[in-house]
Amino acid sequence: MKFNVKIVLVLLSSIISLWPAWLFAQVTLGTENGEWRYIGGTIGHTRYSPLNQINATNFNDLEQAWIWRTDNYGPNVDYFSRSTPIYVDGILYTVATPRRQVIAMDPATGETLWTFREPETIRHQRSPRQAYGKGVTYGEIDGRGVIYITTPGFFLWALDAKTGRPLENWGGAFPVGGFPETGVIDLIPYLVEDWGPWQDYLVAGGEYDPDYGIPRELGMVTASAPPIIVNGVLVALVGHQPSYGQTRIENVPGDIMGFDMATGENLWKFHVIPRPGEVGHETWHNDAWQFSGDMSTWAPASADPELGLVYLVTNASTVQAYAGHRPGDNLFGGSLLAIDVQTGERRWHFQIHRSDQWNYDLPTPPLLMDLTVDGQQIPAAIQNTKQGLVFAFNRETGEPIWPIEDRPVIQTEVPGNYTAATQPFPTWPEPVDLIAHDGITEEFVIDFTPELKEQALTILNGYRVGGLYVPSLPNTYEGEYINNVGCLAGGNIINHPPAADPFTGMMFNSHRRNCFAPGFMRPTNGVDRDNPNYPEPGEGGATPNSTPTTGKTVVAWLPGGGGGLPTLDGLPIYKRMNNQLTAYQMNSGNKSWSLPVGESPDEYENHPLLEGVDVPNTGGTGWSIQMVAGDLLVQTRALSEGMAQIEPDGPLTLNARNKMTGEIVGSVPLPAPGQYGMMTYMHRGKQYIVVQIGSSRTDYPGALVAYRLPD
Repeated sequence: MKFNVKIVLVLLSSIISLWPAWLFAQVTLGTENGEWRYIGGTIGHTRYSPLNQINATNFNDLEQAWIWRTDNYGPNVDYFSRSTPIYVDGILYTVATPRRQVIAMDPATGETLWTFREPETIRHQRSPRQAYGKGVTYGEIDGRGVIYITTPGFFLWALDAKTGRPLENWGGAFPVGGFPETGVIDLIPYLVEDWGPWQDYLVAGGEYDPDYGIPRELGMVTASAPPIIVNGVLVALVGHQPSYGQTRIENVPGDIMGFDMATGENLWKFHVIPRPGEVGHETWHNDAWQFSGDMSTWAPASADPELGLVYLVTNASTVQAYAGHRPGDNLFGGSLLAIDVQTGERRWHFQIHRSDQWNYDLPTPPLLMDLTVDGQQIPAAIQNTKQGLVFAFNRETGEPIWPIEDRPVIQTEVPGNYTAATQPFPTWPEPVDLIAHDGITEEFVIDFTPELKEQALTILNGYRVGGLYVPSLPNTYEGEYINNVGCLAGGNIINHPPAADPFTGMMFNSHRRNCFAPGFMRPTNGVDRDNPNYPEPGEGGATPNSTPTTGKTVVAWLPGGGGGLPTLDGLPIYKRMNNQLTAYQMNSGNKSWSLPVGESPDEYENHPLLEGVDVPNTGGTGWSIQMVAGDLLVQTRALSEGMAQIEPDGPLTLNARNKMTGEIVGSVPLPAPGQYGMMTYMHRGKQYIVVQIGSSRTDYPGALVAYRLPD
């Protein structure tokens, strides 16, 4: 039988023309050629790979290929591992230890190929967030592979990907001993050059010490996420010590900066705290824009090269627990920003929450995937939050895919404080946990027995019940309530980033319920409680959150302790929900499935008040962490909470789940709990899965463990 090639091609073209355009767009958001080029897998940060050599039929056959440990890369044993490796051109790259040492590894053996360590500076020694490096960025200059890294001391490096040597003719010389003549940029001068307090400092006779960095009375800055490259522009991300540790109101803002990836030339800067004449300036009362800082983008970024947009998320301004010195909604705090990478101009934004006083910063970038909603093809940006809310936007225009409504929230009673009158709530999709809407209503009260329910409701009658945005009361409060009660539905998703499958529209979110009565605020009367001595790195090498604050003016009110929600002999008065894993079908916004991960803690399941009661599984401790590989949702649990290490409460396993149902279809043992993330790649015909692990409770340092099928 003979075929007319021309006819076949015409027919094929006609068939393809009927396929939805989003199908092709989605392909561009998947990993390609078996690589994992970004810490989030794709530039859309979906943590998705189409690789399927490892699948449900053979997952149980996986063997440990190698383990790479961090204990030889620093003075302290580091039990934290938040850096997800990338795999490009046959090499793995990551960072390790509070020094954020760059490592190149053989993907088949875990053998170290080269390392790079920044020369020591005082500003590195005093920098916060040293142990929270999330990885590196890869780019190419005239076909030459380059690794980019931002360090805790706030330097931007460009390294040859094959050798680890600083790049020639890139950046500029740094006048401190040990630094090379090229290959590095000191980011501080670019950050502060147009900042009023810095200019005042210079006029008063101050000088810049590049070894020390920014004087403490002015501010402190660092970075935790690597830069991101979009269309030849290197976007540097700024980080701060979380502002909930601040006792003073001044700090340097975390402005976003763009550089030419080929030369290191500074191209633009975006002011995260708007100046006069800029959008959002009117949201800063009391001239607080002049002295307020933080407002950084310490989480990673995602991007759409076709649109020329980079998507960044921000945290709160100083001081996070109190806003009396910075009244107003405080743009661009708590916001999702879409920035034009060529000009640095804001294309669109949405403020997820206003005037943050709850540590509700956005700790993970939006997931970029293309959706078909009611027959309409939409390029989407999906933002998951600590609150447990899911916001979905058209990533080109910033228009919400489903309506978002402002809801009134409880207002502050702390003298001189400011809280926003309303906060935004998506009408769809529904939160990961409906308790986020109104808090502990009768629906969520513990009700396993009538007696328990009655006792819980009696306790609640003395409290003012709210949802996500309940403010702290002053320690002088003498009103009708014992305290306010709020509930958090999501959790700190930086420790367990969501994942998505751009081909099916599925999204996977790890979460748990936490209800609380906040501690009371106390007046400082101008007395600072900060420790002026910079602490040494703590156990495990992680820089403590007690790193001294910056600025000169002591805040009027600070958290003063107290608070806490009564229990029933150790049982929470609300229905407990520990680690949960929820899947959404984002083309419709519907939840596909939701299930507990792990088993209820013994102290809950075997509690005397629950004897003989059939209690549903609440899930175990820790957080589910996951990625999507082919038809599998690959998943394990993190058993760390910031600095805390949780005792493992069950088998340490790496699980394969059916992504459409959540059913476990395979498991292999892990030597230690998972941490933060994982990745997969194809190397010389073999698919590997690499998991970040570590825990002081298992006496196992921060490490990487790789799995592959047997030969």
